[in-house]
Amino acid sequence: MKKILKSIQCFLAVLFLCAVMVIPAMAQEVTTTETSTTDKDLRPVKNTFEGMWIIDNQSVMVPIKGTFEFAIQHRFGTVKNGYEDFWGLYAPSNIRLGFSYAPVERLMVGFGFTKENVTWDLNAKVAILRQARKGGSPVSLTYFGNIAVDTRKKENFVNSSDRFSFFNQLILACKVTEDLSIQVAPSLSHFNAVPSFLNEDDDVIAKLKNDHFAVSVAGRYKVSSAMAIIANYDQPITKHYTDNPNPNVSFGIEIGTSSHTFQIFLGNYKSIIPQRNNLFNSNDYEKGEFLIGFNITRLWN
Repeated sequence: MKKILKSIQCFLAVLFLCAVMVIPAMAQEVTTTETSTTDKDLRPVKNTFEGMWIIDNQSVMVPIKGTFEFAIQHRFGTVKNGYEDFWGLYAPSNIRLGFSYAPVERLMVGFGFTKENVTWDLNAKVAILRQARKGGSPVSLTYFGNIAVDTRKKENFVNSSDRFSFFNQLILACKVTEDLSIQVAPSLSHFNAVPSFLNEDDDVIAKLKNDHFAVSVAGRYKVSSAMAIIANYDQPITKHYTDNPNPNVSFGIEIGTSSHTFQIFLGNYKSIIPQRNNLFNSNDYEKGEFLIGFNITRLWN
């Protein structure tokens, strides 16, 4: 129980620090707007990314106050078996249903339910900086974090705290042109329990470290008013004792409207919860271990 409380306190502390950073930034934005000259436009740029997700990662976007989001994320099996399971479409799949709401400006909170390990997650997203149209911040900076709970039967765990994992990420993005947007996102994943084994002396030896650093690079290029090419790369940084995770390469297309976003893509990640993807990805893109996935999001505001 102490482990759970300590981990939750760390997550809330990071969220609080982000809020502390946001309030002065908002005040500065208002003050600067009042004193700005006519050659400046400090309003945030529109549609750096079309939706909340860019394949396997959160995008920098935090919608306006009062926005409700519903997301369906689906991952099929790998294509390696070919026609046998119709390139993974009939293989065991993973799916997540997510719900989010923006109660105040620059903040979105939500929860989701994922098939893998019967996992529930609570998440929050805070816009710390917003790229201005002209004369202000040249980039956007957003914090995203979650708490995930594995709700399988208790015999799968030694302690109740073993169910919990955490994810923290800073997303730095820039809308380079009207058609091209890019983002870089370093992250820290933490699991209260990791796979281990007993050696000859009956000592518990961990296979992985509890904390894992990674970085993601993603981009979108619009080819028409409603369609874009999207791509994402995730690189593990932490070196573990054994079973190091593989990088993720994913690419696809996105079709968007003012309230809907549909993405279909090929990638290596099958887990949808980001910390599981970062720490446990065993699919190797060099061996062609890709799978088909899609994201559907619907916004109301």
